[in-house]
Amino acid sequence: MRRSAAPSETERTRHPAVLIAVLAAAGISVSLMQTLMIPLIPELPVLLHTGPANASWTITATLLVGAVATPVFGRLGDLYGPRPILIACAALLTAGSLLAAVTSELLPLIVGRGLQGFGLPIIPLGISVLRAAVPPERVGAAMGLMSSSLGVGGAMGLPLSAIIAQNFDWHMLFWVSAGLGAGALLLFAFLVPHIPASSSERLDPLGALGLAAGLSALLVAITKGSGWGWTSAMTLGLFAASAVIFVLFGVWQFRVPSPTVDLRTTIRRPVLTTNLASIAVGFSLFAMSLIAPQILELPLETGYGLGQSLLTTGLWMAPGGLTMMLVSPVAARIAGTRGPRFTLIVGSAIVAGGYLAGLFLMNSAWQLCVFNVLVSVGVGFAFSSLPALINAAVPVSETAAANGINALARSLGTSISSAVIGAVLAGMTITVAGHEVPSLAGLQAALIIAASAAALAALIALAIPKPAPGEDGAQRKLATARSAP
Repeated sequence: MRRSAAPSETERTRHPAVLIAVLAAAGISVSLMQTLMIPLIPELPVLLHTGPANASWTITATLLVGAVATPVFGRLGDLYGPRPILIACAALLTAGSLLAAVTSELLPLIVGRGLQGFGLPIIPLGISVLRAAVPPERVGAAMGLMSSSLGVGGAMGLPLSAIIAQNFDWHMLFWVSAGLGAGALLLFAFLVPHIPASSSERLDPLGALGLAAGLSALLVAITKGSGWGWTSAMTLGLFAASAVIFVLFGVWQFRVPSPTVDLRTTIRRPVLTTNLASIAVGFSLFAMSLIAPQILELPLETGYGLGQSLLTTGLWMAPGGLTMMLVSPVAARIAGTRGPRFTLIVGSAIVAGGYLAGLFLMNSAWQLCVFNVLVSVGVGFAFSSLPALINAAVPVSETAAANGINALARSLGTSISSAVIGAVLAGMTITVAGHEVPSLAGLQAALIIAASAAALAALIALAIPKPAPGEDGAQRKLATARSAP
């Protein structure tokens, strides 16, 4: 049995600004985990006394666990209420950070980084809390800010982690993340209101296991394919295994009374097109973190590299994250008058235009900063629209699970972006001082691919159905009625 009634006035918080700030700050802290290890990547094999292939699992572990945990924990939030699941996510993140902070061995570090991946569901769970606890007139901007926190934290993480890594022992990165996790746990425990379960169904353990297996096979193949070889038996075997598992998973989800993922809702046109557009937007977002830092850090001898240090590179990239934060409420106001479909189309178009402009903004650090800000404006618009589109198409009983699938779609886009852009930059190189570095043609090709992905997101967004005539007005009347004393 599902509960789809709207949240009552008693469930709404008396201090929405505090709740929004708490959840947005937690979302930013969680997304820092995506870029936390970037300054250490070149040194990890030496620090851990292992090879590059083994060391790369410290990055892959967080991605895998986060991808699997996001839809599953989102479903748990619908079944048991989001607050206890938020606390559990923060506890697991903190435990993983502490484990990573006290070890210099490969295996415990991989386990710790995997536990940090349990923080990613905080974002869709936070959106679920905001939908239930924030007044209707503020919920659009609040959910947009929460959604954009994924990009904001990712952008801010690079300079922060660079400063810590350059001035302290590398374990300090994890002590800081442990502090952020513990702070989030306390804030969730004392400031997030109790939201009743929105569904009385039960968890589907077999479905959760199938989803985990299928996603793990797919993401390992994507992230390791370039190293193993895209036509290697291991890579092709994992892709094939993923396809088979997902087919079996889909058959089971249609038969089980309480599915982990309600495929009947997920394959409906509004949800499916929004998630497909999210994959393309996620691709475009992550491409920026792969392209712009390369140009900033490449040596001057290349003729197009700017020779910046890791720290200054992070500082030049930081305005992008701040831009997303500032743009989100503006995008939410526009979405309130023109609809979230409009802001997703506009945002994707801005991202595409920003990447094309990047072809001509490569000659100095300030030009790359402008390029980064342009793309960030578009991403802020696009990310802000996604929760509204999802929530408009699913019942309240599936809010957290549906937003978890959407967050997974964005993560899948970043994984594909890492593989595709990484392969392009690795395949188009020149030799400088005995080292192979991405060529100018390779960087330009990557910019065009990212622009194409954003343009594809805009085209997919055009396929999202418009609200039926009178639907927007009815929703506004309902929102007014809910907010009335």
